[in-house]
Amino acid sequence: MDWLTTVDHKKIGILYLLAGGLFFGIGGIEAILIRIQLIKPLNDLVSEQSFNELITMHGTTMIFLGVMPIIFALMNAIVPLQIGARDVAFPFLNSLGFWTFLFGGLLLNLSWIVGDVPDAGWTSYVPLANTEYSPHHGVDFYTIGLQISGLGTLLGGINFLVTIINMRAPGMTYMRMPMFTWASFITSALILFAFPAITVGLILLMFDRLFSGNFFNVALGGNPVLWQHIFWIFGHPEVYILILPAFGIISDVLSTFARKRLFGYSSMVFATILIGFLGFMVWAHHMFTVGLGPVANALFSIATMLIAVPTGIKIFNWIFTLWGGSIKFTAANLYAIGFIPTFVMGGVTGVMLASAPANFQFHDTYFVVAHFHYVIVGGLVLGLFSGLHFWWPKMFGRTLYEGLGKATFWMFFIGFQLTFFVQHFLGLIGMPRRVATYLPNQGFDTMNMISTVGAIMMGIGTLMFLWNIFITSRQPKNASADPWEDGRTLEWTIPSPPPEYNFKQTPLVRGYDAWWKEKMDGNKEMTPAEPLASIHMPSPTILPFFMSVGLFIAGFGFMYGRDPFDNAILGFLFNNYIVSIIGLGITFGCMFLRSVNDDPGYHIEVEELEDKGGRG
Repeated sequence: MDWLTTVDHKKIGILYLLAGGLFFGIGGIEAILIRIQLIKPLNDLVSEQSFNELITMHGTTMIFLGVMPIIFALMNAIVPLQIGARDVAFPFLNSLGFWTFLFGGLLLNLSWIVGDVPDAGWTSYVPLANTEYSPHHGVDFYTIGLQISGLGTLLGGINFLVTIINMRAPGMTYMRMPMFTWASFITSALILFAFPAITVGLILLMFDRLFSGNFFNVALGGNPVLWQHIFWIFGHPEVYILILPAFGIISDVLSTFARKRLFGYSSMVFATILIGFLGFMVWAHHMFTVGLGPVANALFSIATMLIAVPTGIKIFNWIFTLWGGSIKFTAANLYAIGFIPTFVMGGVTGVMLASAPANFQFHDTYFVVAHFHYVIVGGLVLGLFSGLHFWWPKMFGRTLYEGLGKATFWMFFIGFQLTFFVQHFLGLIGMPRRVATYLPNQGFDTMNMISTVGAIMMGIGTLMFLWNIFITSRQPKNASADPWEDGRTLEWTIPSPPPEYNFKQTPLVRGYDAWWKEKMDGNKEMTPAEPLASIHMPSPTILPFFMSVGLFIAGFGFMYGRDPFDNAILGFLFNNYIVSIIGLGITFGCMFLRSVNDDPGYHIEVEELEDKGGRG
């Protein structure tokens, strides 16, 4: 029950990690099924319809439900600690954000059980996603599930923006914040502007499908290209929402294990801001083949190439951070170092795709698949593995086994390169993406075999990581406050795992890399910014859980609101939208209870803090 009602950001981070890990596993199974289907020509492991469902759900699950929550897991677990805060700004909203994300994701994946699976691609382009070509409820699961899940992400973004602006410890100026906190800050701003766009688009698509709207119906005055604009004005910033936290992780990990201050900190901050800013100006590079015209294509092509400049600044700064450092090759650092050349490769192919004439040739081929995965897997996923190894002892009090961690890295890294490097060449010789099979003797056979072997190696690497978690979870929680001994930021000043209140006394920050500075000055602990006093804590609550359950029920009700039912009772409940009304009633009822119940929280008194000992 404690986990259902918690508003503690550290526990919510663990919940995000568990949920994200579950969906990451589902997406990974879908990916391996796709690759086994393509291992040889004319394979019939799955039907064409099932293949469409697999590629749609793999992309949707991985991006929205797999890697996003793992990012939020690390943000929840680490950002408040890095800025010297005792919690996030809105603990209730934090809990609500998680539960809405989870129930939206469950609703989307329930489609596998119901048998109506989204099959219009992860971008769900109309008219393919309209009822004429997708008459079953698959796309409805997509539109409603992602709306509910996206609400949770939007709430999380708002929460972290306010937390970082308002709750930094004394002395923690913006230009003293760790790079992971900076990346989380910019990511939250991108979420604030990007997610409303996709929410509007999903609502319009839902109205087209469920209520006979005509927003995207050409025959009745709609415009299907509008969906592409709406999707990609969200979709491209979403790529940076995913990758910027990985940039922050890499910055913190490399500087820690090189035992050096991050090279070019100020330029890294401004490069992050510039990437976020430019990320909203390039969405139509996904639409070069639509026919926007040479002027539009040229402008978006130039804007896309410009993003290579701040990204290049980051790459060189990471290299210079390592240069001359006393480098420890831990598992976390191996992932961080492996990230650099892999992400550069993804960036180079990105600049190639930014050239509109070349894009016409690459557009519907495996070259695009290879580029995207070099950025997302070779960038984001390697960054997440690095961050999980790095902060695992802080989150759980146990350090993952280094030997097994390094073996996992090599298995996953080599498997990744095998899987996606050859796909560049598959694309260049003309293999189209989203096609369930291919004819023999076209030059595709050997490279598809190599790609599938690599995917299986990545799957084995992921299982090795889970095995590492399992065997270390049986060990005692004996990690020290600073288990790497070279921690530079505030999270390494408190016990592992942290107490519920994080900091017994709010620390005074005297410079960038606050903890490293104190260590260099010969101090064994941070200087407190306040005397020891009672600490106010928010009360746990079950309301966010039930609010999300209500949205889940309402979504189901809307989806089946116009279906014929053999059972008269079911027909009455669904066709009169009574199920939807019940679901919304639960949600709004919980909101009403929240508004009339003025819960002041509780206090941890000084005596209890003194009993716990040590200065958290």
